[in-house]
Amino acid sequence: MSGVIIGKDAKVYVAGHRGMVGSAIVRRLQSAGYNNLVLRSRDELDLTNQTDVRDFMQRECPDYIFLAAAKVGGIQANNVYRADFIYENLMIASNVIQAAYAAGINRLLFLGSSCIYPRDCPQPIREEYLLTSSLEPTNEPYAIAKIAGVKLCESFNRQYGTAYVCAMPTNLYGPNDNYDLESSHVLPALIRKVHEAKLRGDRQLTVWGSGTPRREFMYVDDMADACVFLMEANVSDGLFNVGTGSDITIRELAETIMEVVGFEGEIVFDASKPDGTPRKLMSSERLHSLGWKARTPLREGIERAYHEFVKNSGV
Repeated sequence: MSGVIIGKDAKVYVAGHRGMVGSAIVRRLQSAGYNNLVLRSRDELDLTNQTDVRDFMQRECPDYIFLAAAKVGGIQANNVYRADFIYENLMIASNVIQAAYAAGINRLLFLGSSCIYPRDCPQPIREEYLLTSSLEPTNEPYAIAKIAGVKLCESFNRQYGTAYVCAMPTNLYGPNDNYDLESSHVLPALIRKVHEAKLRGDRQLTVWGSGTPRREFMYVDDMADACVFLMEANVSDGLFNVGTGSDITIRELAETIMEVVGFEGEIVFDASKPDGTPRKLMSSERLHSLGWKARTPLREGIERAYHEFVKNSGV
């Protein structure tokens, strides 16, 4: 740990502030009393445009950057729009990290994804397993872009002495999640599918895959809390997994969501759809050793997410 400790009046730029993670970081910062936030929408600043990003960094010169901007999606979107996912995420990471350094901004937190780790690596997944074997094919382009972001931070730290930190969240859900069935992740997709099945009076719920893969899920406000914790703890280097430490099967997830929604139909699994990685459980011991742990139980988080979904869907 090194560098200047961030105060409440520090200028903090949250890239991707309208997304699920970025908006949660903004909420967390505001609740903690940070009052000098720099926020730009995609229309105001295209992070894939190198010149625009450099000009922005030179002009604003924030004290700290949370790089939460990314093109994201579920298994289907990652597998179909492979070129879009690798290109946009590579450009965002490269442009923001290089422009930050060029503007003399030494403190940054890059947010990645648990999919950076090998498909079949030991469980729970530790940070040192990165690049030890092959990636999951369905989201390999996205994962490679995120790995590049991690290596950019690591390389700038080594060559230039910057304090760029990387946080790898497990599967996140919560306010401002994406509920589009064509591009969403499994938990929000199931919330919508179960809700709509209940409204229609269906007797069955079709779930992709076999239902056997195990996944870890964390409420997004816990992720935001971890990000601000790393900033306030003055951590200056390293890769940190951020998770809850427990996982469940997709079947168990669907059953929990059905209970929360109040849908009493039968689950039918569509084995023609991909399962993705068999298991993804993160070891967050490195972050836990600094004094941080997630607080929101899964069922409580799902109840909050469902309430928000119903409120925003107007149903």
